[in-house]
Amino acid sequence: MRGLAGKKIIVAGGATGIGAATAERLAAEGVSVAIGDINADGARATAQRITDNGGTAVPIQFDFADESSINNLVEKSIGELGGLDGLFNVGADLSDATFGSDPNLLEMDAAVWKRTFEVNLIGYALSCKAVIPHLLEQGGGVIVNTSSGGATNTTDSSPAYCASKAAIGALTRHISATWGAKGIRCNAVAPGIVMTEKFLSSDTAGLIEYSKLFLKVPKLAEPADLAGVVAFLLSEDSSYVSGQVWSANGGWFFRE
Repeated sequence: MRGLAGKKIIVAGGATGIGAATAERLAAEGVSVAIGDINADGARATAQRITDNGGTAVPIQFDFADESSINNLVEKSIGELGGLDGLFNVGADLSDATFGSDPNLLEMDAAVWKRTFEVNLIGYALSCKAVIPHLLEQGGGVIVNTSSGGATNTTDSSPAYCASKAAIGALTRHISATWGAKGIRCNAVAPGIVMTEKFLSSDTAGLIEYSKLFLKVPKLAEPADLAGVVAFLLSEDSSYVSGQVWSANGGWFFRE
């Protein structure tokens, strides 16, 4: 894609799934990638695959729930890569204790809501806060955040998760509106069901079959399918796209 070769980009949440696939896609496009994740072993494994294929990648352990850890990710990435041109936020707390304990509102646990927003939303805001000054200093850059189809197509469960993902749209528009004139573009991608390691490790056979009834494409999404969308939004081919939330859900539902 146009304008990716030679760039330096952080993938915050790049150990597995969409993040890992995106890191590998970016590296294939000539990007030097910093792979941040709380899963240090996974981040190292993704970085190793990239370097084995001739790319440049550095693994850095960090935690979206820890501001100092986020700041360290950004500073260390800049030091290791020699600069910074963009950020892809893709991590979320999908643990059984958080995502798995997020039923309907009448059964809510406030602690689960607080943890969900701390990681899924505040963590993204803090990483953007840490990156923006560096992008402004060099005259611009690109940020892509990860929302979800659940942000606009909420079901009868996971209200904390869906609310946190809906707020990603507001965060994205704020960044675009505030710093767009200074060269910073910010967009979000909203996946539907994606066949990630985490998704496939759960009891999801029924949900997979159910989803096939609504898809308008002849396949279920793989992480690489989302990686292509993110790479486009990070590239100069999307230079006139900012402040948008792009649905990538196989046509499961439509929105303008």
